Amino acid sequence: MRLTLLATAAALGACTFAQAPAAAQVWQADQGDGTFRNPVLYADYPDPDIIRVGEDFYFATTTFVNTPGITILHSKDLVNWEFYSHVVQRIDGSAAYDLEGGNGYRRGLYATSLRHYRGMFYLAVTPVGLHTRIYYAPDPRGPWQYHELDREAFDPGLFIDHDGTGYIATAVNSDGTITLLTLDRDFDRVAASRKVHFVPGGEGSKIVKRNGWYYIFNAVPPRMALTVSRSRSLFGPWETREQLDDRTGGHQGALVDLPDGRWSGFVMVDAGSIGRMTNLSPVFWEDDWPIWGTPEAPGRVPERARKPIDGVPPSQLASSDGFTQASLGMQWQWNHNQDDSAWSLNERPGWLRLHAKRADNLWSARNTLVQKAQGPRSRAVVKLDIAGLRAGDRCGFGTFGQYSATIAASRDPKGHPFLRMSVLESTVSGPREDVRIAEVTISGSDLWLAANADFTTDKGSLSYSLDGKDWVPLGGTFPLAFAWQTGTFQGEQFALSCFNTQSEGGSLDIDSFILQPGDPE
Repeated sequence: MRLTLLATAAALGACTFAQAPAAAQVWQADQGDGTFRNPVLYADYPDPDIIRVGEDFYFATTTFVNTPGITILHSKDLVNWEFYSHVVQRIDGSAAYDLEGGNGYRRGLYATSLRHYRGMFYLAVTPVGLHTRIYYAPDPRGPWQYHELDREAFDPGLFIDHDGTGYIATAVNSDGTITLLTLDRDFDRVAASRKVHFVPGGEGSKIVKRNGWYYIFNAVPPRMALTVSRSRSLFGPWETREQLDDRTGGHQGALVDLPDGRWSGFVMVDAGSIGRMTNLSPVFWEDDWPIWGTPEAPGRVPERARKPIDGVPPSQLASSDGFTQASLGMQWQWNHNQDDSAWSLNERPGWLRLHAKRADNLWSARNTLVQKAQGPRSRAVVKLDIAGLRAGDRCGFGTFGQYSATIAASRDPKGHPFLRMSVLESTVSGPREDVRIAEVTISGSDLWLAANADFTTDKGSLSYSLDGKDWVPLGGTFPLAFAWQTGTFQGEQFALSCFNTQSEGGSLDIDSFILQPGDPE
């Protein structure tokens, strides 16, 4: 039944997407009865930083080497989120971000901090190996500009006091010393630097202010924990208390105030192959200390709770796509800076076209288009036209991450189309490919491919169809994993790819991408 429904959805894709992308219906945090369940985002949205401006909430998250980078989400109630913008269109500072002379996986743009002051949004980020930047824009939809400081502040925690003075709190867990950088009036120069506190193993500092108290929240990765320190002065002295850990809710985050004066907490939790997910919690106060959870169940992020703000209908982040718009949806990112000469939404209206450029393997191929897989289980189906492929092309669909499993279409020297299933594992010594199925001869140019990701078992599988109705599994199951040392430092993603192992190749046309709940592997 599931395959028939998916095939029908794919066949009707062009008509459906002409109206609007289909809802994913994989995970719904808003329960529709005034409550929500955690995680609010069952996908990899790491290093969250959330602020409120009036009645609007904005969420900035790490994107590493994916572009466009630094995703901004928007919400009216902290539970139902929508894509709003990307701050950085292309990552500069290294040729590796163009996949030249190496790659940028596990580098790029890490933990950011987002703030708003007198009509201007500010975002601090430190590209790996480069100096800290302060991006700014009157509207979070951009365009954004930036000032570059004269030093590298790890995981910069930007804070703007009531008098307009800007500060950055920074610490590295191997040291744990929190250094406070005072910025000049224009936030383009460090005017002073002072060590103000010590949290063993601390990093990812976030500063908030309430009732004359300053609070610094610090992640402690060695213990997967979150602490909070408070002081009447940013320069101390500070006193510190434990907050949470991954067993009770998460280990990196902070607080955001609500329009009525209440507070909510947000925190990320490591969750295996899906990556780092975001949890939301009510927060109450005792003796000017924040307590996560409720008075009935303190010190723990609840699995289910009342929504912070009522009246917002349930919604989900965009995922499915019919490629009918003039630009890519914000759910999509490239694996590195894209080559704009090798993709198009205009050459065949209503289709995304990827041109095959020379690459040794998927790990070194540009213009791999990815979006986050969703938990607990998700199934993505794409409809393709492979008429434009040439010999040597490897163009298809699958997963991307520590294990990148792909069904790729190609042509033999006589021009006959065939499918190849392989699993590329990222290792310390480089990518290692396991060719599960070397060649399956097919006919015609229409092709449907499906990828299943089960994050309850950390297993995935792929299948193909020539008519959108009858599906053939290919290559068996494969692992799903999160590995910051060798992978992408992200949860497993779904990926559309097209490259040629010999020379400049042909092209792949993508008609639709549909994301739906998956079945157990």
